[in-house]
Amino acid sequence: MPEIVSEEQQRRLSRNIMIAAAVAILFFIFAAIVTVRTFSGVDRYEAALGEIRDVTLDDGSIVHLNSDSEVEVRFTGHGRKVRIVKGEASFEVAPDSERPFDVEVRSALIRAVGTAFNVRMRPALTELTVTHGTVTVHCGNKAQQRVTAGNGAVIQPHSIALTRLGDRLVSQRIAWRHQMLELDGETIEQATSEFNRYRKAPILIGDTRVSPLRIGGRFRVHDSRAFLSALEHTLPVRTVRGEDGSVMLLYRDEEPTQASEGDRS
Repeated sequence: MPEIVSEEQQRRLSRNIMIAAAVAILFFIFAAIVTVRTFSGVDRYEAALGEIRDVTLDDGSIVHLNSDSEVEVRFTGHGRKVRIVKGEASFEVAPDSERPFDVEVRSALIRAVGTAFNVRMRPALTELTVTHGTVTVHCGNKAQQRVTAGNGAVIQPHSIALTRLGDRLVSQRIAWRHQMLELDGETIEQATSEFNRYRKAPILIGDTRVSPLRIGGRFRVHDSRAFLSALEHTLPVRTVRGEDGSVMLLYRDEEPTQASEGDRS
């Protein structure tokens, strides 16, 4: 036979349901308050595709954002924190001995007091370049590393590899801040990927023989026409332009020389 529930049991069940609902609502309100307190004061800055943007922060520090990049900034009375969401950013940090300047990128933490450095997120690693002063880098359970001006680091989830750069390579890495690209024997594949960071319609490689060819020169990031012209005049490369603004790079085979009279006889 089905169990008969008394009126008192029904009231008790209804009361328990109301109490559980009230607890759930209170928990939701508490979580919302914590979320607001945690994320309030976060400023987001981004540069659109093809845009290079400079942002002056409340403390006087300057963040230079490269094309298609985004950062989140949160200042408190005890510290200054920046998280790189995507892309590339260069920092000129205003000195403040009581509030360290921390940059979070993936699993790494880069700390500076008063210095200048560049951080680029690549697909499988993070590339650090220090142009002035000293920063420290901490990643996972690895020991903290110091990186001084003229040096850099390749940061992966479980490793930090320090690199000696020299003035020429440092200049090349931060040339984008002056809206320039400096190429020093990069392959065509590498060079086109750099230009594509600023283009809505990409430069494509349609022949594998083009990819390993190398080129040097100094070009404006928004003037890929000069780059394409240099390819056509100095290398066996021809360009085919698409209706959508894209450009296909093809290998230019040498035209056969005209046969002599003796050969034709």
